[in-house]
Amino acid sequence: MKLSGLLAAIFLVCTDRQGFGISHPKPGCRYPPSQWCRSLEIAVECKVQKQCMELNAVKPNQTVPPVQVTLYYESLCPDCRVFITQQLFPTWMMLQDILSVTLVPYGNAKEILSANSPFICQHGAPECRANMIEACILHLAGNSLAFHIINCMESSTHVLNAAQPCLQLYAPSVSWSSVDLCVDGQLGYKLMHANAAMTRALNPAHTHVPWVTFNGEYTKENEDKATSSLFHLVCELYKGVKPPACTGAPVKLSRSVCTP
Repeated sequence: MKLSGLLAAIFLVCTDRQGFGISHPKPGCRYPPSQWCRSLEIAVECKVQKQCMELNAVKPNQTVPPVQVTLYYESLCPDCRVFITQQLFPTWMMLQDILSVTLVPYGNAKEILSANSPFICQHGAPECRANMIEACILHLAGNSLAFHIINCMESSTHVLNAAQPCLQLYAPSVSWSSVDLCVDGQLGYKLMHANAAMTRALNPAHTHVPWVTFNGEYTKENEDKATSSLFHLVCELYKGVKPPACTGAPVKLSRSVCTP
């Protein structure tokens, strides 16, 4: 089960009965709030199963396909970082029930025939390494956890320096050594080669990054809307019944407060 912004608001309410709050997270809950409704087991451990069930009751019809957003980007591009952290990630957090995101770290890089350095990146060797780290994290952690990690990295002052602590924060079960092995081995190269092939196959060909497609298609109109308000564009493109976050309709969930 996925987390929405609606549930995030619930988690800020301190409850004595359930034992969690803003300053004092429930002891024994090993997961960040973004993962509390990821599975029944996690919800039970963190004692939020009731809220997760209530959230599920207001989800949109899952038979309608979500809006497919694919971002072609490079890790050290300033405009890419702004789009990820200020548009794409917040929108996904609010609308992930109707939004599917695919991240393709490669951008304006070039693939060359060289054993020592098979890729040349617009912002130099550090960007090539950061691109590959993010590709490996996507592979090892899965899209949902990886998106949190990548947003953490891209929000930081130093993307590369933030990689290991961001991984430990959001995916402690994924070891940094496994990421290192991926980056320095054949797996990392294969993942980046696949990203290069996806980027080269774009039609029309990309002319800049961030380059965003919606349901596999690129239009200048959608790009302009996405850079100003991706949230509203996703709501507009979704073909099913709009979720409360899109319509502004109030949703009443059970709520309790701390009392003296």
